[in-house]
Amino acid sequence: MNNILFIGGIGFQEVLLIALVVLLFFGGKKIPELMKGLGKGVRSFKEGLNDKDNTSKDGE
Repeated sequence: MNNILFIGGIGFQEVLLIALVVLLFFGGKKIPELMKGLGKGVRSFKEGLNDKDNTSKDGE
């Protein structure tokens, strides 16, 4: 589980610092809205990848 934090040389302290900076910039009330938008974006991206895979398989 801790291996995820060390991908790209980013450790726990750096992740904690980034989280604190985001909290200072956006405030506690905006973070859930940002995460919701991020989740929608990731979902849309995955759906787009699946559509591309399905289209290329149908075209063969």
